[in-house]
Amino acid sequence: MYRNFKIVPQIIFGRGSFNQLEDVLQAKRATPDSYMVFVLDDVFKGKELEQRLPLHKGDMLLPVNVDDEPKTGYIDQLVAQVRAYNPRTPDGIIGIGGGSAMDIAKAVSLLLNNPGSAADYQGWDLIKNPAVYHVAVPTLSGTGAEISRTTVLTGPVKKLGINSDYTLYDQILLDPELIKDVPKEQWFFTGMDCYIHDVESLEGTFLNEFSRAYGEKSIELCRQVFLEDHPDKDDKLMMASYFGGMSIAYSQVGACHALSYGLSFVLGTHHGIGCCITFDYLEEVYPQGVKEFRQMMAKHGIQLPRNLTKGLDDQALNTMATVALGLAPLWENCFGKDWQQIMTKERVLELYRKM
Repeated sequence: MYRNFKIVPQIIFGRGSFNQLEDVLQAKRATPDSYMVFVLDDVFKGKELEQRLPLHKGDMLLPVNVDDEPKTGYIDQLVAQVRAYNPRTPDGIIGIGGGSAMDIAKAVSLLLNNPGSAADYQGWDLIKNPAVYHVAVPTLSGTGAEISRTTVLTGPVKKLGINSDYTLYDQILLDPELIKDVPKEQWFFTGMDCYIHDVESLEGTFLNEFSRAYGEKSIELCRQVFLEDHPDKDDKLMMASYFGGMSIAYSQVGACHALSYGLSFVLGTHHGIGCCITFDYLEEVYPQGVKEFRQMMAKHGIQLPRNLTKGLDDQALNTMATVALGLAPLWENCFGKDWQQIMTKERVLELYRKM
């Protein structure tokens, strides 16, 4: 049985398209008393982008902090804030920022219409009720969060996304002008999340022509952005992120993402840099991808942190391994149905010790 694949239904792309956000939202404002919630990465608090938000009277500006990876408890707090602000359900949630901010907005839109804690829904297809209408405006490119059916969260016992067709955004607005001033290292690490999506998808056992078509275009754009010099590199990276997210949507990521989840759960390592750290140790699994990745690092003068796991006790390392090995679909995509015979706990621990 083939999965009936759902995608984001409405997309705007182009420089300056952020100015159309007002028109997009106006069509969704049901009554004069209705309101929208703008989930804004707090790095933009007091900055020009905040001043450009099409806020109406009664709308809620909800700055969110993404210094740490999003946690289920933080989502619960934000949902409570929205309900305390106005007991009526908002007409829309607008996520503005990088992957974490967009994931937070997804999770808030889901939990406003579903009871309990965000931790209750970590897994696959556990959400029962559709989300509040939600819109993504990425200010970073690479994660594919704008197009994916998951919102990645760290819970009390695991790091695992809320994976659901209801998680998908109803509208995305892709304006390359919004990513022009991203600091170089953040730009690189987030962009590499996209490149690694492509490698894991294109070399995975779940690969099909749907995924291949998107993955090949995405990796071609990544090579233009990170190995060549193009004046429209921001446009290219924004589309690479979109295509990379589409590539893994009908297949899966692989070993690098599984290992990065364990690293993040124990050490709080941010997703983009965590993927880069783990990918650099997977030459045996993705030899050509790692070789090219290192060429990209050299071109942009990027140095990865080392010795992150030095001094960690056996309990911490075992927790990392347990989190990573719990992501069975990722390992199956990488190695096939017999993946447990190939990627043993001992091999995972050996990889973590090298980091």
